[in-house]
Amino acid sequence: MKLIVGLGNPGGKYARNRHNIGFMALDQIAADHGFAPWKGKHQGSISEGRFGTDRAVLLKPETFMNNSGQSVQAAMRFYKLEPADVIVLHDEIDLAPGKVKCKTGGGHAGHNGLRSIHAHIGPEYDRVRLGVGHPGHKDAVPGYVLRDFPKADADWLDDVLRGISDGVAHLAVGDTAKFLNAVAMRVNPPRSGTGTKGPKATKAAEPAPAETVEEPQKSPFQKLMEKFR
Repeated sequence: MKLIVGLGNPGGKYARNRHNIGFMALDQIAADHGFAPWKGKHQGSISEGRFGTDRAVLLKPETFMNNSGQSVQAAMRFYKLEPADVIVLHDEIDLAPGKVKCKTGGGHAGHNGLRSIHAHIGPEYDRVRLGVGHPGHKDAVPGYVLRDFPKADADWLDDVLRGISDGVAHLAVGDTAKFLNAVAMRVNPPRSGTGTKGPKATKAAEPAPAETVEEPQKSPFQKLMEKFR
């Protein structure tokens, strides 16, 4: 089985924050795949279900972001899981909004939720990095991630969350290529037809009018001389 963890902060105050995109993703998965109602357990909220025959537990730590590892470790102990059985979905400021990437192991890059998980279970777990963009300066990051997504982001955010839900069964069995393809199909759906059009018909160029040359006026003497030629 897999323990799929979404990172965020508990409470309505934080519900639409960029920092809570992990919680949002798990809510979408639970709703789309008919998982059991959320219940409080392991210092968080859990929902259990299956993707086909594969069992999975969704976990939203309620320890606040900086102590996420406590909840993850408690759930792992209860279900007797290893770090390789854990998948963490989290906000990523180093990716453009709407971009999604997968990673196994490595550093926490200063993300406080990942830092806490590293401290409790080590780094060898899978992550799904959900791009939210960067405010432009590191000092602005805390305020940026703790602000709600603006209305202008609603469309791509909905596409990303639905794409994650579409592909989560592939993610659970380790097929990240198919998972990312499912996300891409939502974010950048293929266009119908070839998407190419023939060149526009152009009006045939009209031939330039022939140039006319006026003959010079002849004097009476010249006209008289021409009569005797």
